[in-house]
Amino acid sequence: MSNNDVLKKLRVALQLRDDDIVEILKLVNFKTTKTELSAFFRSDDHPNFKPCGDQVLRNFLNGLVIYKRGPKIDKDKKSEA
Repeated sequence: MSNNDVLKKLRVALQLRDDDIVEILKLVNFKTTKTELSAFFRSDDHPNFKPCGDQVLRNFLNGLVIYKRGPKIDKDKKSEA
């Protein structure tokens, strides 16, 4: 299973739109466009297909954690409050 397949399956399973994925990637300071995302979701024989690299998938997964759980709270800040 390729990174593109993983990204497609997560998008469908979590019912994410392209705008949502762009926002998730922004949470980890990774900039991408909707056009670049659509290239990841194309079939691999399409002329505009682009393979999803490890860095994109890793940043998406890290951003997804923040999107679903919220930002990580430092233990030092939590104990001061």
